[in-house]
Order: sequence, then C-alpha cells, then structure tokens
Amino acid sequence: MRFRHADALRSDYPELTAGVLHATGIHPAVDTGPAVAAYTSRATARLAGSAEGALPEVLAWRRTFTRMGLRPTQYRCASESLLRRLRKDGELPRIHPVVDLCNAISVAYAVPVAVLDADRITGPLLEVRYAHGDERYTTFGGDTERPAPGEVTFVDSAGHAHARRWTNRQSGYSAVGRRTSRILVVAEAMHDGGAQVMPELLRTVARELAAHWSVEPTTALLTASAPEFDFDEQVLRPDDQVSAPTDGRALPSYSGPGRA
Repeated sequence: MRFRHADALRSDYPELTAGVLHATGIHPAVDTGPAVAAYTSRATARLAGSAEGALPEVLAWRRTFTRMGLRPTQYRCASESLLRRLRKDGELPRIHPVVDLCNAISVAYAVPVAVLDADRITGPLLEVRYAHGDERYTTFGGDTERPAPGEVTFVDSAGHAHARRWTNRQSGYSAVGRRTSRILVVAEAMHDGGAQVMPELLRTVARELAAHWSVEPTTALLTASAPEFDFDEQVLRPDDQVSAPTDGRALPSYSGPGRA
C-alpha cells in the first residue's frame, strides 16, 4: 500500500510538509489520559496568549482554505477545530485512546493530525488529490456524499474519499473504532517552519504509540523528492460487504463544522 500527495497538489502548494506513520497492534485497552492531559496543557498555555485563529500554523491553513475557495471560518482545518473546542470547553472529547492521543498532539503542535483505520483503506494507493467528482464519501450517519470536482480529498483505489476539504473532516468509513488494529497517521503543515516541526511531531507520535501499545511504528517525512510512503497491504474488502462503520467506530481526529 502506498500513500502520497498528487504531483498537481504539491505543485500548487509547495509549502506543504507532511509526515506519515503506520502502526499495527492498536487496541482500546490502554490509558492515554496522562499523556493527553500533558499535551492539552501545552495547547491551553499557548491559547492563553493567543486565540487559535492567530496561531501561525492555523493562519497558514486558513490561507490554504481561502485558496481552495472555502470560507476559512466556515470550514476549519482539524487542528483549529480542536483548539477552538479546547478553548471553549477546557478539554477535548474522549473517543478512542489512540485518537485522543493524536488529537492532543495535534493541539499541542497546532497541526492537523489524521488517524485512519488502515484496514478500511483499499489499495494499492491512497492519494491526497483533487476530486474527480465520482468519489464516495461516507458520513458518520451512513450517508454518501460526492466531493465536488476539484475538492482536495484522500482517495483510495476503490474510490472511497476518506476526507472532505483536505484537513477539514475525515470519513466515518475509515474512522478508528474498538476493532481497529492497524492505523495510518497523517500530519500536514503549511506554515513557515513546518519542515522543522514535522520530524519532532512524528517522533512524538511514534514514541507515545510505542510507550502505550508496545508497537514499533514506521514513519516517513514526505517531500517533493520523496513523495511516497509504503506500508503493509491489507486484505481488501469488497464494496458490497462494507458500508458505514457499525461497530462503535469513533469520531476521527479531523473534525468538521459543528464539531468544534
């Protein structure tokens, strides 16, 4: 299985810095509470000095959304949505230990961090690219949407759209749940300094996964010269056997309008 950003997308957004991680052996029977508290405390301290909309990491994604023709205060990147919820509620929702952990790391770095159930991705390719208009996005209510042509989305080889509006909202189709054992984590930054922050962010996620689940994650920094990440193939699931998750799968780390 390969993950990549399309050449056209990298050409249009040369400032993109991305990190990817794959891990096997994830389960819900761990306590990530102390780590979540530590990372959210970092974010809370930062919010005390500046609202989330003024953070350079968030401002860069707001500019990106504007370039995509979206109103950035209507459609927020994942990290902004989470930071906004943290500022309003004083805490983040508890969903699944690995999602909670990655959400907390996301707000600590103010960078979108997506966590997908890798066994819900149909290979051999998952690509972040402009939609053609025939992709299928599954909502958490089980409805099917069609991303508009030109919208940036994560598309697998079966035409499943695993996100809407790039870093705005993940799909219920590949959301992490109690039966998840393999995950793909994708972090994407647009701000100046993102290339320096991303290696640290990846190391942080890998270290916390190893500490809590005793797994050995594989990671990669993706660049224009090294744009692809290869990770283990899964048993493909026929489309007629898989629809919206019905096994208690959790909300994803990417949140959308109304969730922040």
